[in-house]
Amino acid sequence: MKAVLSKEVGGPETLVLEEIDAPAPGPGEVLIDVAACAINFPDTLIIRDLYQFKPPRPFSPGGEISGTIAALGEGASGWQVGDRVIAGIGSGGLREQVTIAAARLFRVPEGLDLIQASALLMTYGTTIHALKDRGDIAAGQTVLVLGAAGGVGLSGIELAKAYGCRVVAGVSSEEKAEAARRASADAVVIYGRPPFDKDQSKALAQQFKDAVGAEGADIVYDIVGGDYSEPALRAIAWEGRFLVVGFPAGIAKMPLNLTLLKSCDVRGVFWGAFAAREPQRNAANIAELFDLWQAGKIAPLVSETYPLARAHEAIAKLESRGAIGKLVVTMD
Repeated sequence: MKAVLSKEVGGPETLVLEEIDAPAPGPGEVLIDVAACAINFPDTLIIRDLYQFKPPRPFSPGGEISGTIAALGEGASGWQVGDRVIAGIGSGGLREQVTIAAARLFRVPEGLDLIQASALLMTYGTTIHALKDRGDIAAGQTVLVLGAAGGVGLSGIELAKAYGCRVVAGVSSEEKAEAARRASADAVVIYGRPPFDKDQSKALAQQFKDAVGAEGADIVYDIVGGDYSEPALRAIAWEGRFLVVGFPAGIAKMPLNLTLLKSCDVRGVFWGAFAAREPQRNAANIAELFDLWQAGKIAPLVSETYPLARAHEAIAKLESRGAIGKLVVTMD
């Protein structure tokens, strides 16, 4: 079978496409014919040895897949050959077949597209955990989403709207602003590229304040970090929740006196650890996402697809922050 492999530390240009032996499922595992593998920010880090987990080389990047079950290992109960599934696998998805523990699978309801489904788990799974479990979201609140045109950001807009909130989207271009508006953002702030000096940071904070309104943002969903975080924190509401999700713009350094002045919380969001520690709660969240999708309240946006031989291009585009929605590698 074909697989994209990381055989040396480096960027997307170091990835190679090779033929390797097909895997066989062990006890409790299933073999999946991969239909699609969605690209996520960790894929840009893991090949450079900058992610929390460092699989031994050679390995395939790609942390979330969709596909159909091709074979069952001994004891892999509850599933049948031909079942349509999605799974988060950490790494290894950029290959034509993968094996995975049956307990880590989620069934894709009939009528939902498998390519779209590959883009659901990490983005919407992260966001539903963030907004519900960490953000205590409630109808009528205001949510400020940074990096709102990427896969996680758009899921933030859609889910916040599904829960009855007003959403302000922060993006870096008019093209991305239009994507946020199509996802039903109520207001959009277009910001520049960092680094920001003191005056620029203050001006961005005022933009956020004007957009969220006098009471401030009940939830700040910070997917980007860096110089964007402090201006967003300055726009938070009394007893608001600042959700720390990721750092493509760098790890933010923020004055803690702001948390005192707003009596607000800064809360970390580590969906992968949550899913591993509390699989039943995570499974309930994923089931809710499928219900919302079938009800037409969310719809994963796959903006571009790439064949396996061009998977490195998808990773490079995401790394350069040029993606709107999700980039997906397909195996056909």
